[in-house]
Amino acid sequence: MQLYHHPFSLDSQKVRLALEEKGIDYTSFHVNPIVGKNMDSSFFRMNSSAKLPVFKNGSHTIFDTIEIILYIERIAVVSVGNNGIAFSSEEVIEWMRKIQEWNPKYFTLSHIPDKYRTFVSKFIRKVVIARMAESPDLASAYHCKLREAYETEEKLKNADVLRRSKEHLVQLLDEVETKLNETTYLVGDEFTMADVMLIPVLARLVLLDLEDEYIFSRPNIAGYWGLVQQRPSYKKVIGKYFNGWRKRKTLVKAWCILHIRNLLKRY
Repeated sequence: MQLYHHPFSLDSQKVRLALEEKGIDYTSFHVNPIVGKNMDSSFFRMNSSAKLPVFKNGSHTIFDTIEIILYIERIAVVSVGNNGIAFSSEEVIEWMRKIQEWNPKYFTLSHIPDKYRTFVSKFIRKVVIARMAESPDLASAYHCKLREAYETEEKLKNADVLRRSKEHLVQLLDEVETKLNETTYLVGDEFTMADVMLIPVLARLVLLDLEDEYIFSRPNIAGYWGLVQQRPSYKKVIGKYFNGWRKRKTLVKAWCILHIRNLLKRY
């Protein structure tokens, strides 16, 4: 089994948490979207949306995050041989879908300083143009990604787009806060795949230094956040890269690589 992912990708974090929680071995391939590695023709031919993660098991390839996680569950039941492992209930799957409906893209980008966001955006567009020249047979698909990049910049100027994204997030967190008033985890007192979906959302808010506004202002979520950070899966998938000083190290490393490649015009 192979997973193409990156620590910066929120959906990648969800899948990796599921793999760690279920104890499934896999081969890891880092594809850094910040420096446009997801635009390389080898990856692009496999997934022309250029989105992460991508999960492969033999000839079977899955791109949808929830489908990957449910597939991992099936593998765990069959291969791990633990009678205590069960499939997700309808309530768990309902929460998974509810969480996945919130798209973090515009919310995240709107909280990144303009000079950094613009620099990365211009670099990615240059990467797409370079890959287009290298692989003419993929020119149409690359052109779609180029147009998408420009559309993203335009939407970030639209106050309504940003407002709707924030309102959707607030509504989701308010529902979670109410639910956690009754249970330890999102669906009952046992950790489930619904929690796997929620943890990266909270981690993204912390990464953006928004925990006071969105997490600690909600007592139940604040307590839940402290609890899930103690799990080995969290420490390996997220804490390793973003807890404390590691957060600065991870971001600075990515920024240095980006500047070096831009300086050398290695798109």
